[in-house]
Amino acid sequence: MTADKETVAKLRAERFQRVRDAHQMELAEDYVELIAELIDRTGEARVVDLASYLGVTNATVNNTIARLQRAGLVTSKPYRSIFLTEEGQTLAEASRERHELVVHFLMALGVDEPTAESDAEGIEHHVSEETLQAFRKFMAKKKG
Repeated sequence: MTADKETVAKLRAERFQRVRDAHQMELAEDYVELIAELIDRTGEARVVDLASYLGVTNATVNNTIARLQRAGLVTSKPYRSIFLTEEGQTLAEASRERHELVVHFLMALGVDEPTAESDAEGIEHHVSEETLQAFRKFMAKKKG
């Protein structure tokens, strides 16, 4: 393999690794963001509510909550509400901010709000910090 082919292969592998890493964080981000939203809206986040909002079973939520507990993002006790740790709250706030930025950026491009909300669910987990900065810069110019 030539140096150019090796460089291209390495760059491609790095891009694919970034996508794989984003997929791993995607579920955690969705959960902590929803837990924060439920706590803000109703004062608590319960397994049954998460399952209903996400369209999954209670068992799926319980398994994911167990993983989030091991990751230090949430705390919970059997048959009790779920709470975010400080780290979980930080992740939830960052996820919410990123989601809102992507939605507003898409709407600034002329995308209707329901489509922007739907599309942001995928984009927000895979967009780089560099691209988010470009979105912020674009939005600041648009406001000014």
